[in-house]
Amino acid sequence: MRTLQTTPEGFALTLDQTFLPFERVELKLAQLEDCVVAIQTMQVRGAPLIGATAALGLAFALREQATDAALTAAWERLAQTRPTAVNLQWALARVGAAVTPLAPAQRAARAWTEACAILDEDVAANAAIGAHGAALARALVPRSGAPLQWLTHCNAGRLATVAHGTALAPIYALHAAGIAQHVWVDETRPRNQGASLTAWELSAAGIAHTVIADNAGGQLMREGRVDAVIVGCDRVARNGDVANKVGTYLKALAALDCAVPFWVACPSATLDPALMQGGDIPIEARSPRELSHIWGRTAQGQRVEVQLFPDTSAAFNPAFDVTPARLVTALITERGVCAAHQEALAALFPERFA
Repeated sequence: MRTLQTTPEGFALTLDQTFLPFERVELKLAQLEDCVVAIQTMQVRGAPLIGATAALGLAFALREQATDAALTAAWERLAQTRPTAVNLQWALARVGAAVTPLAPAQRAARAWTEACAILDEDVAANAAIGAHGAALARALVPRSGAPLQWLTHCNAGRLATVAHGTALAPIYALHAAGIAQHVWVDETRPRNQGASLTAWELSAAGIAHTVIADNAGGQLMREGRVDAVIVGCDRVARNGDVANKVGTYLKALAALDCAVPFWVACPSATLDPALMQGGDIPIEARSPRELSHIWGRTAQGQRVEVQLFPDTSAAFNPAFDVTPARLVTALITERGVCAAHQEALAALFPERFA
């Protein structure tokens, strides 16, 4: 089932992820501002889903007004919502390139067609990542019949994409093949996408998993209880450096020290050959309130927000970090598995690295 679905009436439906895992609330996207708010407030999140939502937002805007000035204004409005995930810029550029040569009267229909194509291609790319990642992981499946042990960080499942997911796609593929697995799920503070979203997804799929504190992963690797770490990504620089949810870098360091493979599920839409290295990737700093407050459910079933530390304490909340290419064992793309460096990426995606 798709996370983001278009309707015959010309709008889109998705889940409001800010209510998960305790409430399932459907979110309707029908105009530019719906998409802007959804991206900014993380009602939708995950690089592929952000890109798809932005593409739809541009299409919605052009239904209202399709002049050059209106196109530029809508583009800029969407581009400012989240700075790190390159899928956002990629999707806007793709839709913009498709409609700019056209007369204003033709633009809305063409933008909708292009946005729907982006959604369909995301589904296919993630299914391919699942197949390639599953083939890679089969070499690690214990011959004893014991479960293959994964460690994940943040949520890179179907909720972060149009369907299938990126980092969770190989896990889903192996599950469909009957391979026993267990997933250690990082809680992923401060927004708890692992505890709230990945755990919710794995529960729904019937895949064994255990939620852990973010700082527990290194010890599990040291004890030999992790066969592979797999994460998604929000942007990959030309040299193979990877931006992902903050805390990813620490997992990669621990994996290297413990000789555990560290794999990054990398759809081509997250590649940014224009940036030479990870240090050039803009890192989003989000509200300190995401650190100082947390949502949860009371014993009575009420959804409430509570404060974690004093008002007098400052907080800094970078949403992403950069993992150097040298720490990445492999990138899993829709065209296959490759090393995290420019030459390997260019061999798979020559049109992007020309």
